[in-house]
Amino acid sequence: MQTLTEQIVTVVRTCGQVMLDARRDDSMIDEKSGHANFVTTYDKKIQTMLQNQLLSILPDAAFVGEEEDIHASIRHGHAFIVDPIDGTTNFIKDYRASCVSVGLTRDGEPWIGVVYNPYLDEMYTAEQGHGAFLNGRPIHVSDKPLSQGIIMFGTSPYYEDLHQKAFELAFHYFKQAMDLRRSGSAAIDICSVAAGRTELFFELKLSPWDYAAAALICQEAGGKVTTIDGEPFTLDQPCSILATNGIS
Repeated sequence: MQTLTEQIVTVVRTCGQVMLDARRDDSMIDEKSGHANFVTTYDKKIQTMLQNQLLSILPDAAFVGEEEDIHASIRHGHAFIVDPIDGTTNFIKDYRASCVSVGLTRDGEPWIGVVYNPYLDEMYTAEQGHGAFLNGRPIHVSDKPLSQGIIMFGTSPYYEDLHQKAFELAFHYFKQAMDLRRSGSAAIDICSVAAGRTELFFELKLSPWDYAAAALICQEAGGKVTTIDGEPFTLDQPCSILATNGIS
């Protein structure tokens, strides 16, 4: 019998295949509020798949999804917090750096995290207290200081008042590190810290579905995830995110 994490992985892998099979044209794109904020028919299709299939696994769980204004309290019991396609702009441009992200909370605390990048066939998983894995193999954050590391950041593209501050902070970290990267998917970037590929990621404003799964994966890999000010991150409202290897 499959474990709960394995059941979630099966669902997420199916959704990743939908991304790989997508046919792109202008009719699949709608704009949302905010600068460069888009949703595609595939975001909506995958979210519906996730809602139907995940709730068939845990029927009493709440479901918090990015699309269609689906929100619910996560303070008690189980709740799925999902991003059907994290990196929608990448997906639209066929940049091939997008993922499906599913976080499962228990009484408001992260419990299970699954992030899948179908383009690289990379499945990140974690369960609270049991470590983090990439395609079934244990992963751990880097043991390098920032001076020997790579930083990644998000520009908070939907929040124009944060753009300049984001780039100023990126320059601040860049001067301390070997180099800087930006993938366009917060979940992938946080998982990159978890896998020891990079040493630090930050973004000044993200929504819980952007990091609910990846933050747990990073923590279970030995990393540290807080707000940019060092406070605990929130799962019931947007916040800034700073993910590091605990050294940087």
